[in-house]
Amino acid sequence: MTRVAIVTGGTRGIGEAISLALKEQGRTVVANYAGNDTKAKEFADRHGIAVMKWDVGDHDACIEGCKQITTDFGDVDIVVNNAGITRDGTLHKMTFDDWNDVMRVNLGGCFNMAKACFPGMRERGWGRIVNIGSINGQAGQYGQVNYAAAKSGIHGFTKALAQEGAKFGVTVNAIAPGYIDTDMVAAVPDTVLEKIVAKIPVGRLGHAEEIARGVAFLTSEDGGFVTGSTMSINGGQHMY
Repeated sequence: MTRVAIVTGGTRGIGEAISLALKEQGRTVVANYAGNDTKAKEFADRHGIAVMKWDVGDHDACIEGCKQITTDFGDVDIVVNNAGITRDGTLHKMTFDDWNDVMRVNLGGCFNMAKACFPGMRERGWGRIVNIGSINGQAGQYGQVNYAAAKSGIHGFTKALAQEGAKFGVTVNAIAPGYIDTDMVAAVPDTVLEKIVAKIPVGRLGHAEEIARGVAFLTSEDGGFVTGSTMSINGGQHMY
């Protein structure tokens, strides 16, 4: 039986690597995206993976998007909540919209997608939810009170929902990436990036594929005894 997987923010960076890893496992993957139609089409054409556009911070859009995927591809068994945004700034400069947008998408998106898919997983007796947190949700980060709070909330959300799903064969886990060689990190000035890498014991940035391999394990049959866990993939930068 081919299982259907949704990867939010699944067409670029870590999300793209996750989508590809799940496809390689034989999953039917649908990659959600929010904004860049051109990049999404390039991704779909290049990899042969279906894409669907909606804002994961919009509750109704998540419900409708997941219903459409169920109609087109079958019941959703795997959800990877990877979509996220940043609106960085110190608290005295941060606006309410900066705070609210990040909480709505990064943390609210996890709730919205779980609300759409968890009941069906529970009824069918099998499901996998993986939420992508962050090292900055574990350790904090200057100028990111919104992002750190949302990512920290994801870790708590994961542990609570795992308790609800365990007896129904639904596992809920999180992965907390460290600094990964994505476009976002590539935009960091070289002098700043050098200081970041100097704090990573393995001496380099992580690769998106390394996060994807963690997701592949947690969503597999072999991962069935792992739930409520946060897997830190950060090169030893924060040992939590």
